[in-house]
Amino acid sequence: MAKINLLPWRQELRKEQQRQFLTLMGLSVVLVLVGILAVHLQYARLIGKQEDRNAFLTDHIRKVEAEIKEIDALADKKDRLLARMEIIQKLQRNRPEMVRLFDELVRVLPEGVHLSALKQTNRMLKMDGIAQSNARVSAFMRNIDDSDWLADPKLEIIEVGKDENTRKFSLRAKQSSKALGESDNAGRPNNAGRK
Repeated sequence: MAKINLLPWRQELRKEQQRQFLTLMGLSVVLVLVGILAVHLQYARLIGKQEDRNAFLTDHIRKVEAEIKEIDALADKKDRLLARMEIIQKLQRNRPEMVRLFDELVRVLPEGVHLSALKQTNRMLKMDGIAQSNARVSAFMRNIDDSDWLADPKLEIIEVGKDENTRKFSLRAKQSSKALGESDNAGRPNNAGRK
């Protein structure tokens, strides 16, 4: 039988298989690296997009916060203006009230009584004055009780003046709430029953 040497053919086959294996391994490594690079680039692109969105949102949030501060400043300014308007309206409503109050004081003040000081705190009036007698002070207090604009007179002090014929007095009275309601409707207090 003829002897055939199969060794070189097997070696060549092994070398060819090793070359194919190494080629496939190299291609696999290259494909894996390309895949990793593609995934890395995709994530970098997504991260870049998200950073752009975040920058846009941050920019927009800054603008909105500036607008909110401006709105708050305008709201504060509006509140201050409304408070001023309320004070002005209150003063406008009270302006004729002072005239009526002084008019009423003249009406209730009997002869022989003179006021030297008048102080108003909210609805309370403090009056200091001089009278010819205790009876004149009593008449003044009765007139205040009968008044539509004044109420609740309280004598704080009465004493002899510089001469024996005069009396110094101090009394308090309230501005009547009844007259305040009528003043808005009628324009003048109702004094029909008064002399």
